[in-house]
Amino acid sequence: MTKRRILIVEDEPLIAMMLEDFLEAGGMAVAGVTDTVQSALAVAGEGGVDAAILDVNLSGGEKSWPVAQALAEKNIPFLFATGGGDGSIDEAFRGRPTIIKPYTLDGVTSAVGDLFA
Repeated sequence: MTKRRILIVEDEPLIAMMLEDFLEAGGMAVAGVTDTVQSALAVAGEGGVDAAILDVNLSGGEKSWPVAQALAEKNIPFLFATGGGDGSIDEAFRGRPTIIKPYTLDGVTSAVGDLFA
């Protein structure tokens, strides 16, 4: 059975590493770890991404909305990761799955697994 490949878009290195560990512990593979919209779009454009975890607020004031839009256009499921609650999600993407910081192993693996249910 092929492991699901998950793209992580997260600008905090320690959080990105934790998410990698959680996904691998949950039997998934990491398709890539990026910290900017541009790099995330590049990885998503290469293919091989089954789903994504998108941090809402990236460095330099960037928001992950362009990545979310590109994934939605390709029918690639994704969820948002935020410390700000649903109010921090752009109106165009409200209703998409969201995980709230601080993350737990069960919370992350369950939320990502639900993307494929």
